[in-house]
Amino acid sequence: MYSPPPDPADQQRMRRAYARSARLLDVSVTGPEVWGWHGRTLSSRVEHPNRGGCWLRLISAPHARATGKVWEGNRKAAALFDGRVRKPLLYDTVESTGDGYTYQAELHQYVDEPTCSLSPVLRTRLDLPVSWWDSLRADLEYVSRTATDRVAVRQEWVDRSVPRFLGVPGPRITDWATAHGDLHPANLTTSPYLLDWEGFGLAPVGYDAAMFLAYCLLVPEVAQRVRDTFPILGTAPGRVAQIIVVTELLQSASRGDHPEILPALQDLIVDLT
Repeated sequence: MYSPPPDPADQQRMRRAYARSARLLDVSVTGPEVWGWHGRTLSSRVEHPNRGGCWLRLISAPHARATGKVWEGNRKAAALFDGRVRKPLLYDTVESTGDGYTYQAELHQYVDEPTCSLSPVLRTRLDLPVSWWDSLRADLEYVSRTATDRVAVRQEWVDRSVPRFLGVPGPRITDWATAHGDLHPANLTTSPYLLDWEGFGLAPVGYDAAMFLAYCLLVPEVAQRVRDTFPILGTAPGRVAQIIVVTELLQSASRGDHPEILPALQDLIVDLT
């Protein structure tokens, strides 16, 4: 869970759009508001007259930027993965405009169980059964085999960013697979459901496992369980995936996101390079 946007005008703009979207989808808001990263999304539990409890998520962007991978991600993920992996179903979407912005509201299945962490960075031990890890591995394997033209990681970004943040040449990605694209403890529930599919697409083989590992480094026993569950991390492609993920998180930390994992990322880079 993130904080509301710092500008009160943006908060009110999003709340107006959210109320408008709720009317368009014939739902009533029944839960507290939940803000996404940098206030870009606003969500809450809602009640639908036929479906009962649902989750309504609103994403906004200036008119000229209301397109592309993130904008269409959850809709395309629903077409490929709903009913095939453990993810919330997408029931409906609706778009609206106002205040120079375009808004997309997504009505999802409500998952009545906690996430593994309130923050992407895991800080406490996860006591999860073997079946949880088996389910996650099976779902990610299904995702990896699913064809898509979406791209989550680009070689051009790797070539530019790895030297900047790690001081070594960017590795060449030779093995590609479809990835969820944002696999961390706050996007996994205790079942596990996999949440927030807007960034899915082609990435280095092992990318999801590498991302999950990086966000679990502060809890060594969980990090080890990730390594045990995903042996790809011990291979050459897995090393490439980890280098790329660490670079992404170092870039995010340079913008103020999750600086607490910087020492653990630096230790991991020593091992990888």
